[in-house]
Amino acid sequence: MGEYDSELSKIVAELNRAAPSQKMAAGAARGTQSSASLDKVLQQAAARNASDILLVAGAPVMLRVTGNLTVVPGPPLEPEDVRDFVLPLLEAHQAEELYRNKTVDFGFYREGLGRFRVNIHHQRATLAACIRLLPAKIPTLESLHLPLHLAKLADKRQGMVLLTGPTGCGKSSALAALIDIVNTRRAAHVVTIEDPVEYQHTNRSAVIEQIEVGRDTPDFAVTLRSIMRQSPDVILVGEMRDAETVATALTAAETGHLVLSTLHTNDTVQCVSRILDIFPTVNQPQIRQQLSLALLAVIAQQLVPGVDGVTRWPATEIMIATDAVRALIRKGDDHQLRSQISVGKADGMITMEQSLVELVRAGRIDRETAFAHCYRTDDLQRYLS
Repeated sequence: MGEYDSELSKIVAELNRAAPSQKMAAGAARGTQSSASLDKVLQQAAARNASDILLVAGAPVMLRVTGNLTVVPGPPLEPEDVRDFVLPLLEAHQAEELYRNKTVDFGFYREGLGRFRVNIHHQRATLAACIRLLPAKIPTLESLHLPLHLAKLADKRQGMVLLTGPTGCGKSSALAALIDIVNTRRAAHVVTIEDPVEYQHTNRSAVIEQIEVGRDTPDFAVTLRSIMRQSPDVILVGEMRDAETVATALTAAETGHLVLSTLHTNDTVQCVSRILDIFPTVNQPQIRQQLSLALLAVIAQQLVPGVDGVTRWPATEIMIATDAVRALIRKGDDHQLRSQISVGKADGMITMEQSLVELVRAGRIDRETAFAHCYRTDDLQRYLS
């Protein structure tokens, strides 16, 4: 058993022996000094408006600011430094998951600093971590610089809205903004399943339950089946990871629920293929049929650095499930979806290249940045000429 496995096993044993009321105190006693050091890092990251903190042995503390990594002055971290930073954050079930799977995701809160999402993992036989700073205020479509017509999706009573894009592109923030619109406009029962919970919503017009995988439930699929018996109006699934979750979410979207979720694809058309690829070939015709009926919209986005070197702007591709789009999905003519998006401006659609052109013409990004982030150079060149 390695040094870190041994340390983890001790923490698991310590927390499991403690009564529930003692577990928080046990964690605090275990890491008072290291927690204070971590708080200094968190404070510095917040002061510099960083999105992420990287803690990796052999490198100094790194911050991601406006998408770029910057070094926090100081010596490289020793393996023990990283361990002392992150192990006191763990509760018993989290320590067990890290011990079992070598990685764990969870959220934590610091008084005066707000909420954070952290991934702890192993590399080169040492612990490493990425900590994401979560804004305390629920974002709006305006504050995220997203198209305002997306608010119409939050008014839908039934169907599926998918956010897609790379890690760190703002999918969770966009979903939080849509949930906040529901919370503002109607008396709905909203249930979210997240890993971990990022934005904490306060009940206004809606009643919102937020279920955290690992803390409140073992996984997405089990919870989603259970939610269907809890009279929800709106369901947020943090990520659709497996066939059971996707199938249940599609059924929910067909049977009178608004379902919001995320996938990891570069564009909207790939999202259709990714969903189908989750299932065996024999089941794909049925899934195509369900998706063609349930889908409301797919929104792909990426964050693009602005000309000022500070601001990052969202470039979005939006596919709205018009009758023509539904028919193409049902028939399997996915290769024709892009042409529908490119001519669907009146329905609220836009390709990634068209979005990048709008940012260039508005003076928010330069041409070089647009070409660096486009998927189809010829289309972008044609739109810019």
